[in-house]
Amino acid sequence: MHVNRNGYELVKRIGAFAALMILLAGCGSGQGQQGMPNQAPEVAVVAIQPGQVELTTELPGRTSPYLVAEIRPQVNGIIKKRLFREGSDVKAGQLLYQIDPAPFQVALDSARASLGKAQANLPSIRLKTERYKELLADRAVSRQDYDDAAAAMGQAQAEIAYWKTAVEGAKINLGYTRVTAPISGRIGKSSVTDGALVTAYQPLALATIQQLDPIYVDVSQSSAELLRLKRNLEAGKIRADSKNGRKVCILLEDGNLCPQPGTLQFRDVTVDQATGSFTLRIVVPNSNHLLLPGMFVRASVQEGVAQQAILVPQQGVNRTPKGEPFALIVDEAGKAQLRMLTLNRAIGDQWLVSSGLKPGERVIVEGLMKVRPGAAVKAVPWEGHKAAAADKSKLPPAESK
Repeated sequence: MHVNRNGYELVKRIGAFAALMILLAGCGSGQGQQGMPNQAPEVAVVAIQPGQVELTTELPGRTSPYLVAEIRPQVNGIIKKRLFREGSDVKAGQLLYQIDPAPFQVALDSARASLGKAQANLPSIRLKTERYKELLADRAVSRQDYDDAAAAMGQAQAEIAYWKTAVEGAKINLGYTRVTAPISGRIGKSSVTDGALVTAYQPLALATIQQLDPIYVDVSQSSAELLRLKRNLEAGKIRADSKNGRKVCILLEDGNLCPQPGTLQFRDVTVDQATGSFTLRIVVPNSNHLLLPGMFVRASVQEGVAQQAILVPQQGVNRTPKGEPFALIVDEAGKAQLRMLTLNRAIGDQWLVSSGLKPGERVIVEGLMKVRPGAAVKAVPWEGHKAAAADKSKLPPAESK
């Protein structure tokens, strides 16, 4: 009789499966004869206890100087001397460049001389005007002579006022030959050297001063996140922390925490149309100049405080082939039950659960591979949380202000 290849393979598989079932049945009957009952597997569980949790979000950002001043000359001239060291800290009012003051000193002296000349002519013109006024009453001089004398006195007074202004302008220009620092901070490289010709308000800055303590951190947050936060606040799911709500922790590029926390200064009121985000500006103390302008950082901004938050160790949460999170709990009858979860975010080594678990339920965190839903289990307290608490207790206490 001819049997095709596919039929032969099917018969072979059916025979192997039947032999396996007979073998398992024989093993089971042997164990029953020996009187060895099946023991419930032991699993470690943690009881759900809602508590207060501070909710934060990490946002990327860049640092920028607190103050920036570009140094430019306000008069034309030759740089006689540069009086600072590049990359050093300078104080407000410190002399940075000295422009040749000789031509401006000459202009000042000339204006002062012209002012003195105008002031010297005024007394005689004033006396002449007063005499003409007396003689005019006796008709000893004509009205035209008196008007000419009065006009000459007014012209002399105007000339004095003009030269006073010229003296003040010459003083200002002479003062501009001393290029000083408008702010305190760290000065960068100089774009000119001694002997260079500079012009007033030139496009190229002579140097740039940046104040680095404190320093700004500008981070971006999506407008969708802001709307979600406002809805949660209005619904009472989270509560704003009026005491620490403006404190921000800064994470450096290497993952370390900045020694001093920053303070949220303001949220921008305009959303970028290209990115759908807006800017948050944070002021960070930077006395050790650890942060430099242009550095990439991450800011941990507080959203609020959840009063009845449910946290579950991450190892107690698994996912279905579709990626849906679930956990196994031990019910009052001592059997494992499946719970589908909705996760909010990761907080340390735990998941913040939005729905799926109730206070008091016992979640299996160890021994998941030994149980299936509906099977009886032996629940024991999980010791992992005690070890984690012991590790946290070894850390130095946070500084209080």
